[in-house]
Amino acid sequence: MSKGKGKDKDAAPIVIRRDEGEGHGHHGGAWKVAYADFVTAMMAFFLLMWLLNATTEEQRLGIANYFAEANIFGSGNSGMGRPFGGADMTHDDSLVGRAGTPTVPQVPRSFPPDQVDVPDEGEPHQAQFAEGGAFANPYAEGGRFADPRTRGEGGLDATEGEAARQAQAERERAEAEAEAEARALEAAAEAIKAEVAADPALAALARHLAVDVTPEGLRLQLLDSENRAMFALGSAQPNEAARALLAKVAPILARLDKPVTIAGHTDAAPFRPGSAQSNWDLSAERANAARRVLQEAGLPERLVQSVSGRADREPLLPADPRAPANRRIAIFVQRTVPGPQGVTAAAVN
Repeated sequence: MSKGKGKDKDAAPIVIRRDEGEGHGHHGGAWKVAYADFVTAMMAFFLLMWLLNATTEEQRLGIANYFAEANIFGSGNSGMGRPFGGADMTHDDSLVGRAGTPTVPQVPRSFPPDQVDVPDEGEPHQAQFAEGGAFANPYAEGGRFADPRTRGEGGLDATEGEAARQAQAERERAEAEAEAEARALEAAAEAIKAEVAADPALAALARHLAVDVTPEGLRLQLLDSENRAMFALGSAQPNEAARALLAKVAPILARLDKPVTIAGHTDAAPFRPGSAQSNWDLSAERANAARRVLQEAGLPERLVQSVSGRADREPLLPADPRAPANRRIAIFVQRTVPGPQGVTAAAVN
């Protein structure tokens, strides 16, 4: 038994080999990489076909120029006049020209054509950023959001200029009308002087008629003097001298065709105590009597605006309240447009 065990211990190990056969080995994952590349290429192809169908020819040229590399020869000339025989990346017959570009019908726009500037042939995407293009700066001069005062015609500058011109024209028109009215009043004053001077019956009464042009209009005043009165003392009836003067000036006032006011004035001498009449009554009655004479001599009733009595409240000679000249009838021909400042005297002495 001992001997047998020793032989078993010294014997060589037995190795069993099995042949698996040919054609069934492990191939690896290389086919997966190839399949993924194929699928990617197909996706890129279909994406390219979709882009070709969805874009216009101008947009495709713009995209091509956008991705074209910058060329140091692009801004200079060489050879036949332009780089690459006259064909560069930004020329109409460029290396990315239209020869190989398929013709695709343009997709209808979803916005009105007048709201977007479509670039001309040969100006793909640059025209969109040019002045007035679809993507032009809206805050630039003339842009949508520019300061309206910089927009030229139709802006605030034009509007303010037109308003200023209209205001200037209105001022000039008003000034011309005021000058014309002033000349008419001056001419009327001169005509009254001439009429009185030319009438022998009135020449002696010239010093009782004062005529002047004021900022309010043409003023005529019938004045009393120490030797002659236009009204009898305490009476509201004009005498023959007052009637003659009023009748002489009435036609001239009628030709002016302007509003007329008549005011009566007295001196400061009071009526006797207990009298039923006052300087208020007397001045008002004399003004109304003068109105009747003027209207009888040809002054239209429509021109008379007011008839009033001022009593002794507005003396012509404040230093001498009882002076005869304070007893007077004042007739105003009113201006209808603003007159010049100051008073132009045209008194008949």
